Amino acid sequence: MAMVNVNNVTKKFGKFTALDQLSLTVNEGEIYGFIGPNGAGKTTTIRILLGILQATKGKATIFGQDAWRHAVEIHKRVAYVPGDVNLWPNLTGGEVIDLFVKLRRSNHKSHRENLINRFDLDPTKKCRTYSKGNRQKVALVAAFASDADFYILDEPTSGLDPLMESVFQECVMEARKEGKSILLSSHILSEVEKLCDKVSIIRQGKIIDTGTLTELRHLTRTSILVQTERPVDNLAQNPNVHDMKVTPGGLVFSVDTEALGSVISHVSEFNILNLSSTPPTLEELFMRHYQQQ
Repeated sequence: MAMVNVNNVTKKFGKFTALDQLSLTVNEGEIYGFIGPNGAGKTTTIRILLGILQATKGKATIFGQDAWRHAVEIHKRVAYVPGDVNLWPNLTGGEVIDLFVKLRRSNHKSHRENLINRFDLDPTKKCRTYSKGNRQKVALVAAFASDADFYILDEPTSGLDPLMESVFQECVMEARKEGKSILLSSHILSEVEKLCDKVSIIRQGKIIDTGTLTELRHLTRTSILVQTERPVDNLAQNPNVHDMKVTPGGLVFSVDTEALGSVISHVSEFNILNLSSTPPTLEELFMRHYQQQ
């Protein structure tokens, strides 16, 4: 079941087109990665989903309701964490968390305390004394303690150390297990790779590719290191084999992932002594897309 549906949304600011017929669907219980460099249109898309901006054309719905016309109702079930959190300077972190939790009529005090401990946050300090990382922790605790149905996370781990990033990832996976949906906008590709069921790559306001990581990896290459008993013939002529070179450790090359089976079958005729393969990372896929476009 679709929690979020963005259908052919275009957003113009004067003559500048920030989003160009953008479409995406986030299903129930799905972690959806939304990646692209700064200025690609990620934050504009999120602002349309939050009802802060109105689309020039097209339609965005959350829970089947129009994101612009029903923003107040939708916000009761949505938690949002921006990449740069601004908090009320004279309130404590705990008071801010309580405020957001009460707005969603949640009252799971034990869950709130558990999250504060996991994120190693001192909730008694005034927000003006917090570092960027601690302000981010307040927003994350408030979001995950509020029992929302849909989480919009825009660069949510900005300012967090690796240990806290790991806690964040655990919280996201727990929310997914409870059937919640998450839209994760991030430039940390390893984070997206670890968490997301589906990924969209956005460039200059357009989605240039969407799919599961398995589906998207078919569009890129796998790195191979192989040692064989006899020299491998006719491999360099294969159009699916790239960057081949002989090293002291063996023959190194990359192969288009969809042709991996046939290439390994050919190499095996020369009696494989040792073989290691490195699957393509999301970063490689991302860079390849941006170089090609």
